[in-house]
Amino acid sequence: MSAVNVVSQEIREALSEHVESSKISDEKRQEILRAIENVNRPGFHLKLSAVPQLMKPVTWFPPMWAFTCGVVSTGESVVEHWSILLRGLILAGPLMCAMSQTMNDYFDREVDAINEPQRPIPAGLISKSASWIVTFSLILFGFIIAWSIHPYVMYISFVGVLMSHAYSGPPLRAKQNGWFGNLIVGFAYEGVAWLTGSFAITQGVPSGDTIAMAVIFSLGAHGIMTLNDFKSVVGDTIKGVKSIPVQLGERNAAILACVVMNAAQLSAIGILVYNAEYVFTAFALLLLIAQLPMQKILIQQPHEKAIWYNSFGTLLYVLAMMVCAFGIRP
Repeated sequence: MSAVNVVSQEIREALSEHVESSKISDEKRQEILRAIENVNRPGFHLKLSAVPQLMKPVTWFPPMWAFTCGVVSTGESVVEHWSILLRGLILAGPLMCAMSQTMNDYFDREVDAINEPQRPIPAGLISKSASWIVTFSLILFGFIIAWSIHPYVMYISFVGVLMSHAYSGPPLRAKQNGWFGNLIVGFAYEGVAWLTGSFAITQGVPSGDTIAMAVIFSLGAHGIMTLNDFKSVVGDTIKGVKSIPVQLGERNAAILACVVMNAAQLSAIGILVYNAEYVFTAFALLLLIAQLPMQKILIQQPHEKAIWYNSFGTLLYVLAMMVCAFGIRP
């Protein structure tokens, strides 16, 4: 029996054990079993219309927003540097972030077969070998755009590629443990993007306040990633992925996520107060207060409300990022 069939059989047996406890319907179970067969099927197949889905545009916003925050925090004119801003946004979202998603889909294809069988690789729309063509194409174009901004930006982009592989692929595969994996994603999506935006405009070492804000909101993003893992609890449990919801349980994971995000925002507000930016402090504080009733609902119904909170509650968190970026402008 081939290794692929052995893996598939192990997943089938584990899935059967979880059908009742996870309330998986027979129809869903059959869809998952078909996906399990697709993920390691040999050959090359690339349906071009499925490439955008593989690149997952919905995930591009956080690094693009963080890059913009980095630009804004410099105090330089966005209008005068519109070309750098445009290229930076393309680099942060449609290229580097999309690259991380396609790479993650390759390494996560067996977990996705359970959690998201409609994804391109489990659905049989893109073979695993074809997914690498997409990934390397994005890396190549990303390096070209990064170099056009500044050679150092290309070096930073290379670090981003390494971070993506460290998160998804062997030997580290940091996502196997939510504590470490979420930290890498937080810094890649928020911190690296923020500091790159700052450097791209000034082409110098970012200010201390900019570095502090980038680190603070990167750590806070650990909470956002924890909430993102709620949708994958069944597959993570079966495949032994130790996400925060799997390790702590959904309610405790929701509490932790809220504490982490709130602590980050309070730290950022502290910097604004230290700089006597009281108007921006007030706005940031109001955004934090507005999140509290939503967090109460999340903690009461973590499984049902995690996606809802990630859509609306975290919107206030990212707005606070921009408020703080304006607040530390020289």
